Amino acid sequence: MARAVTNRHKTIATIAAWAVALVIFFPILYTIITSFKSEQEAIQGFSLIPSGTLESYAEVQSQYNYFKPFMNSVILALGSTLLALVVAIPAAWSMAFSPTKRTKDVLMWMLSTKMMPAVAVLFPIYLIFRNLGLLDSRIGMTVMLMLINLPIVIWMLYTYFREIPGEILEAARMDGATLWGEILYVLTPMAVPGIASTMLLNIILAWNEAFWTIRLTTTNAAPLTAFISSFSSPQGLFWAKLSAASTLAIAPILIMGWFSQKQLVRGLTFGAVK
Repeated sequence: MARAVTNRHKTIATIAAWAVALVIFFPILYTIITSFKSEQEAIQGFSLIPSGTLESYAEVQSQYNYFKPFMNSVILALGSTLLALVVAIPAAWSMAFSPTKRTKDVLMWMLSTKMMPAVAVLFPIYLIFRNLGLLDSRIGMTVMLMLINLPIVIWMLYTYFREIPGEILEAARMDGATLWGEILYVLTPMAVPGIASTMLLNIILAWNEAFWTIRLTTTNAAPLTAFISSFSSPQGLFWAKLSAASTLAIAPILIMGWFSQKQLVRGLTFGAVK
C-alpha cells in the first residue's frame, strides 16, 4: 500500500514537472516555429504549423550581418567570464579561508547590488563610459558584464571553497607553497566542478544580458541581444525576422546548456554531500 502511494506521488510529480517544463519551453518553441514562416503568415494569427520557408533566415544572414554580433556575444561572454574568475577566485579564497567579522556583511552587500534596479545607475555609468571613450567598445562591455555578474560569481565560488578542508591548504603552505601557488595548484584543481559550473552560469548570464548591451553599444560591440532589438522599428515589428534572429541568438546557448547540463548540475551540487 505504501509503495503504491509512493509510486502515485512520483507519477504526479513527474507529470507536474513535464507540464511546467512545457509551459516554460512553449514560447521558445513558438518562436522557432514562427521563424520558419513568411512575414505575412507570422502576422496572420496564432498557428503552430510552419510553412517551412527559410526566407527570414536568409534575410537575417544577408541583410543584417548576423556574424558580427554573434562574434561580439562570444567575445563578451567568454572575456567577461575569464575576467570575473581572475577577480573572484582570490576574493572568494580570502573570504573562505581568512574570514573576518565583516566577511558576511561584505557578501551580503555584494549580493544586494543585484537587487538594485539597473536603470537607477544608467545615467552615471553612461557618463563614465562616454568620458572614458568606452561606449560601443568590446573592452567597455566586457568590463561592464564582468562587474554586473561578479557578485554572483564570488558568492558561488565562496560556497564551493568553504567545502574544501583548510588543512589541505595549510599542508601546502608547510611544504613551501606560495600564495599564488596555493590558489593555482592546490585550491583551483580541487574546485574544478564548482569553477566550471560558475563559468557556465556566468556565460549564460553574459550572453543573455540585454539592458546594458542595448544602451551602451550601437554597432561595433553590439552583441546578439542588441541585434535582436534592431528588428523593432517605427514601421512595426518584423515578427518572422525577429523570430529567426531570436532563434539564431538562443541556439548556441541552448546547445551549450544541453551538452553541459551534467557538469552544471554536478557543480551546483558540489560539496552538498560529504
